[in-house]
Amino acid sequence: MTGSRGISSADAASTAGGGAARAGDLGFVGVTTGNSSINRVFPAWANILGLPTDRLVGHDLPLDADDAQYRALVLQIRDDPAYRGALVTTHKLRLYEASRDLFDELDDFARLCGEISSISKRDGRLYGHAKDPLTVGLALEEFLPADHFAATGAQVVCLGAGGAGTALVWHLAQRADRPQRIMCTDTDPRRLAHLRDVAGRGDMPDGLVEYVSVNDPQDVADLLEAAPAGSLVVNATGLGKDRPGSPLPAAATLPQQGYVWEFNYRGSLEFLHQARAQREARALTVVDGWRYFIHGWSQVIAEVFDLDLDAPTIERLAEAAEAAR
Repeated sequence: MTGSRGISSADAASTAGGGAARAGDLGFVGVTTGNSSINRVFPAWANILGLPTDRLVGHDLPLDADDAQYRALVLQIRDDPAYRGALVTTHKLRLYEASRDLFDELDDFARLCGEISSISKRDGRLYGHAKDPLTVGLALEEFLPADHFAATGAQVVCLGAGGAGTALVWHLAQRADRPQRIMCTDTDPRRLAHLRDVAGRGDMPDGLVEYVSVNDPQDVADLLEAAPAGSLVVNATGLGKDRPGSPLPAAATLPQQGYVWEFNYRGSLEFLHQARAQREARALTVVDGWRYFIHGWSQVIAEVFDLDLDAPTIERLAEAAEAAR
């Protein structure tokens, strides 16, 4: 069953169970939606943007949810006129696999990447979008120099081949300053096979991506040891947020002068703590997932509520969100 909770400015983190949508509400699909900072941020954003609601309706699904659970949730959002749409975290790939036939239209990224992160409704039609390839790029370009890979010969080690990892690989492949090599790891061969399929359909250059099945933590340590100075290392696994842990072995050494990006901004964040512990000795630039969170939510809100958000508006939203960090 899906756990749901209605979350408003008045009861941001405490209301649980049985929450029903009210006219204009936005759904939020995840694993532990009640713990997200968006519950404190959204009412302020709703006021800034003039939204018809300041309420989120959270839907918690387990990591091993079956197809029937995903389909029931999508049908609930589709058929209840109170919902304007929903943002999907964690479950983006599985929701696409289980329910893509329920959508009247899917955008190019959703079909290419096989994921849905945004659900919206227009004139009785249900739309699915994959916003991660856009939002991961917006966040990355804020901290990584435009000529970084050409200037340094750095590579990329992406730990995790799920929806966020797939989106990052796709964005890097389209980047003008494209790395010569992207090593993407996962413990699940099915996710690596999915990424390989996306690479083939996305016309990525042959040999750009190396798909690494990780069976032992030492495999990750070896990859990092071989990565050139300045390389970008990303935690796209969900470890440290949805469940405790890190894909990085305790004794692993990060690349000298590297860029280390933790996609998460909340949770136990073991990977982020490991990177910060090496920051001074290895001259690392360490970035958490806060700006990724800002871009991810603002882009979905813009889609669901049919808004055009310019850069100054995004910064107003970021400033309003900082108080909840």
